[in-house]
Amino acid sequence: LRGGDRDRPGLSSLVGSDMRASPSFLPLTDGLCPAAAASKLEVSMPAVVEVESGGTARIECNFYIPGNDSYTYINWFYIDHRNNRVRLCHITGSEILEENMDYKGRLSVGEDKALSISRVTVLDARTFVCQVGAGSHGEGENHTELHVYKVPEAPEITANPGGISVQSSDIPQIAQCVSRNSFPHPNITWHKNGEKLQPEDKMVKIPTTLTRESSGLYTVSSTLFAHVTREDRNSLYYCTVHYWLRGQIRTVESQRVNVTIFYPAEHVKLQVMPSSALVKEGDDIKLVCEADGNPAPVFSFYKRELENSWQDLTSLADTNSGVLNLHGVNKNSSGLYRCQTLDLDDMRQMEKDVELVVNYIEGVRVKMEPSSPLQEGDSVRLSCDAHSPVALDYQWRDEKGRMVAEGNHLFLSNLTFETSSNFSCKVIAPSVPGLEQSKQVAVAVQGKPRIVAISSPLYVRQDEVVNLTCKAIAFPRPSVHWNVNGTAHEYVENQHIASNLTVRVNHDLLRAGAMCRVSNALGVSEKHIQLLDQKTPESKGVIIVAIIVCILVVAVLGSVIYFLHKKGKIPCGRAGKQDITKPEARKDKIVVEVKSDKLSEEAGLLQGANGEKRSAADQVGQSVVHSP
Repeated sequence: LRGGDRDRPGLSSLVGSDMRASPSFLPLTDGLCPAAAASKLEVSMPAVVEVESGGTARIECNFYIPGNDSYTYINWFYIDHRNNRVRLCHITGSEILEENMDYKGRLSVGEDKALSISRVTVLDARTFVCQVGAGSHGEGENHTELHVYKVPEAPEITANPGGISVQSSDIPQIAQCVSRNSFPHPNITWHKNGEKLQPEDKMVKIPTTLTRESSGLYTVSSTLFAHVTREDRNSLYYCTVHYWLRGQIRTVESQRVNVTIFYPAEHVKLQVMPSSALVKEGDDIKLVCEADGNPAPVFSFYKRELENSWQDLTSLADTNSGVLNLHGVNKNSSGLYRCQTLDLDDMRQMEKDVELVVNYIEGVRVKMEPSSPLQEGDSVRLSCDAHSPVALDYQWRDEKGRMVAEGNHLFLSNLTFETSSNFSCKVIAPSVPGLEQSKQVAVAVQGKPRIVAISSPLYVRQDEVVNLTCKAIAFPRPSVHWNVNGTAHEYVENQHIASNLTVRVNHDLLRAGAMCRVSNALGVSEKHIQLLDQKTPESKGVIIVAIIVCILVVAVLGSVIYFLHKKGKIPCGRAGKQDITKPEARKDKIVVEVKSDKLSEEAGLLQGANGEKRSAADQVGQSVVHSP
């Protein structure tokens, strides 16, 4: 082998296979003859040379001349489609003569006399012959098949866009697969869910169309026809293109496609949504009807009435989606509902029923014993009852929403006006979350009014505008009256009533006060409001000054008496006692009398300041001093 492409993929294996297939063939290495050399001129060439379109093909020509003589000429030919030889070039010595214009500019001959063809096209896929002439040794030749290949483009697959019915009598088309621009032409196989499909009489057909383009490349189109079942609604189909490359079979797969399958419904399901919760009055629910056919059938809805008659509710439903909406259901919404389907392909009807149970609470009533009017100190028993298809619990709450008791009964004893209130019985269905109702009852305690607050005593000033307040509690609602004129405003809260009277203080009001009178059909209550004169800050100052003066006078008088006693002017003991009530007085008697010019005024001031009556003798110090 002279300068062969020992490293080209596939080539050495092809040469080796040719060597094993031809025992008479003896390869040459660098022009030297091995020990068992042939006795005549022999030419060796690879049986096949493969090259990709657009590449360069190199075809070797190796020969052996006995006696190690030189060749005379070498001719390269190709065999055309008419099986004629067409010479490409003639080689003598170092001269190469090209004789074919179709390959002009694309041929070259190496030093080892190998023929190279550049920019190979699929039209170059033919047989090439190397002919060697060696004078007296005669002439020898051999040939090589040049295989040109072009890797196909990724296959294009198109699914049936209209869908396929399982009831089709003809074998329907599933999809079409196209492989473009390949050489030589490839083969196409079909697969469903990974399994290869084989043609089967009256079940599977796979026709193929082969087209050779002007470029010499091939386009292969394959179409899959097959019957389908409802299970094929999720099947994935694809095609595989098989082509030859460098002595090996290669494959490329298309995308997976799903085909729309039409099939009649076999089962119908009707359910209440939401299905996770019990239905209660006031809920919005849906009746959802589902059929396993494709396309979905036409849905109709009915509700069973009396005597096994059926009310048509189809006008309230979405017949395409199979949904019946029921808003704000109540007790009357309970009953048997039916969904009916109609397949427009075979006019087959199917139906399914479901029972709707709406849980409710009705007839909540509260009974009060005794029912006669209640007086303060009485007792009362409240009873609550209701009807429901499920078990009920009862709670009692006051008007502020606070729970005061549980159970059917509430007992209230020693009633007062303050006990009067609106109580509510709350009925709850524990097994149906959110199902509850309430009923209120007024517990009114009757009695004559009771005045609970007045603004007395009230310190006022002359001509001052003041508010007199009187607050009472009673039932029935009382009325409030004042014995003085003014502007009255009333405020009512439950059994309480409050009256504010705005008046101007005068002498009569200050002297007599005001009277609040509260009355209803059961009695009368009244209370007096005392008004006290509140002195001005100036008057208070005068009183304080007068008190201080009185204290100073008493202090001075006490000092004088003490001084005289120390001087001995005033005797002590029984011997020194004299009757100061005697009308006569001796000339040497000295009488010292200290009086306040404002005795009556000071006495009144002291009385007003200290809140107690004193005699003039208690307020003023007086002494009689007798000289010895």
